[in-house]
Amino acid sequence: MPAKSKAQQKAAGMALSAKRGETEKSELQGAALEMYETMSESELDEMASTPRKGKPEYKDD
Repeated sequence: MPAKSKAQQKAAGMALSAKRGETEKSELQGAALEMYETMSESELDEMASTPRKGKPEYKDD
């Protein structure tokens, strides 16, 4: 599933970094922590690698 906003993409990147052991899980908060706990590494990789062009900074609900 592709990211719908730049903020979502950044959170996925942070969670992916923690899954790979590059950063500590304790550094995560908010959406990044939730993504870390509920998504697989491949799902996070797909979301984090979404092109940013044309994405809003934040998604309106």
